[in-house]
Amino acid sequence: MTQLMVRLVLFDIDGTLLHTGGAGRKAFRHAFGTAFGVSNGTEGIEFAGRTDTSIVRELFLKHSVDHSNENLHRFFDTYYFWLDHILHNSEGNECPFVREFIHSLKSLPNPPTLGLLTGNVRLGAEIKLRHYGLWEEFCTGGFGDDHENRGEIAKVARSRGSEMLGHRLAGDEILVIGDTPLDVACARAISARCLAVATGHSPVTELESHSPTWAVRDLSCIEAREVCS
Repeated sequence: MTQLMVRLVLFDIDGTLLHTGGAGRKAFRHAFGTAFGVSNGTEGIEFAGRTDTSIVRELFLKHSVDHSNENLHRFFDTYYFWLDHILHNSEGNECPFVREFIHSLKSLPNPPTLGLLTGNVRLGAEIKLRHYGLWEEFCTGGFGDDHENRGEIAKVARSRGSEMLGHRLAGDEILVIGDTPLDVACARAISARCLAVATGHSPVTELESHSPTWAVRDLSCIEAREVCS
């Protein structure tokens, strides 16, 4: 059977595109304190690889805050303020060779559509990526406010990409790029190809143990045409 060309590339954000210096975690802590008067409310909460909405649910449960729409809006409105403020006062950077790889994707003879697959809520993702001048590179995706479960977010991203491109995308027409085993699982949830990059906290050996299509040190170690053809 002839292998299909990749038509949609979905990037994770934290650890794949950016290192924000922990801006998201810090913003969560400050926002929860500002909105609900709880100091160090995020202590003991695991953030890595989780969706923003699942973290908020755990925070509300831990501190007996009603999980109402009003309180969700109250928290996230405060979170957006703190995230923007902290990004402007934190040391962070793009992950290695991100811009070069994006340029290589866009320079292919039949360039794929670029999107996001992230546990960040959409506006949080935009704030982070705009700060580093990357938001405009992406035109679709799935986000943490689409669903608490990352596998379901992947399905949303596939659906939006399919609608944008005018046909239902097969798994082999989608490439997920991420830095954790959870990103590999996201790709598997929609039968997509997966490029795992060791630019986050997971080394190549750990990523390889989860059987992505490719596992590399960073985006300089593989060609865009290889992963898309």
